[in-house]
Amino acid sequence: MAHQFFFNTYILDNLPSPEKGFDVVQDISEPRLRMYITQRGVKSFFVRKRINGRDKRVIIGKYPDTDIEYARAKVGEVLNSAGQKIPVRRKKIPFKDFIDLYFQNKVRRGEDSLNKLKRAVHLHFQNLYQINIQDINADDVQNALGNIDGRAMAARMQELLQSVFNYAINTGYRKTNPMESIAKIAVVRRERNLRKSDFHRLFSAISQEENINLRAAFLMLIYGFAPKTKVFKMRWEDLDFNHDLWGEMPLSDRAVLLLQDLPQDGEWVFIGRGKLHLSDPRIAWRRVVKNAGLVNVTMDDVYKFLMRALVWNPDKDILRENMNELLNDLFA
Repeated sequence: MAHQFFFNTYILDNLPSPEKGFDVVQDISEPRLRMYITQRGVKSFFVRKRINGRDKRVIIGKYPDTDIEYARAKVGEVLNSAGQKIPVRRKKIPFKDFIDLYFQNKVRRGEDSLNKLKRAVHLHFQNLYQINIQDINADDVQNALGNIDGRAMAARMQELLQSVFNYAINTGYRKTNPMESIAKIAVVRRERNLRKSDFHRLFSAISQEENINLRAAFLMLIYGFAPKTKVFKMRWEDLDFNHDLWGEMPLSDRAVLLLQDLPQDGEWVFIGRGKLHLSDPRIAWRRVVKNAGLVNVTMDDVYKFLMRALVWNPDKDILRENMNELLNDLFA
């Protein structure tokens, strides 16, 4: 049975990933709304409906690209449409126009993330643009995937096409999915498990970073217990030093000391180009990782390392104590 609680960003952001398989949680506010949490930390809203004697699970969208209120509002619509007979579309539609419909109706991402996905589709599937979605076959797809450099990217694009053609079936533009006859692209997953000794070396390398802004941002990846996208978009107005809070989330003692020592002269805590927030300082991070003597460690690996070790608690005061205890233990 799914664990039930009131879905809010504070709790969902800090849900731990299972060691294997997936976990399911259920919203108290809208009990028909559930969420998958996979071993890799992917969180997806879904609903269940029994159709023709079979249990069908329909994905609403991935969190946080799909926000909680949107997911709640979509439950009724998704359940109603799930049992309806699929209309047969006689009109031909080019892949380019259909992918636009897919982005509009199925993809819930932030603007930056959505634009990045659209650029990837344009780069890798431009040769399919003028072919009608009804006429694309397995060979067309195989050729497009074969021209993509890098197995990881090819695998992600394969997953996207699987979803696109499923949507074409659900909307009546196709009867079959050409992806069914294509073998799944195997990707060797990196080992993401940092050890305590690796963590010390990484912290030492971050502390030696000459750029003050980047050094503070990288340290906040450790002290803030948040993924890089949230850390880099941190606003001063969201910080409450009187109660040691960052929005709904508590701040560790080390985070408070770090932030209070920074100049508060703009909207963003960590400034990037054009006085916008810091975006994705990959070059600087590679330099830090190289100086630490580590291989292929990403910024999100730091977050996952901390969240695996953190004892999560819905009480903010207790959670803050757990953050401080974990950091004290790591630096002991």
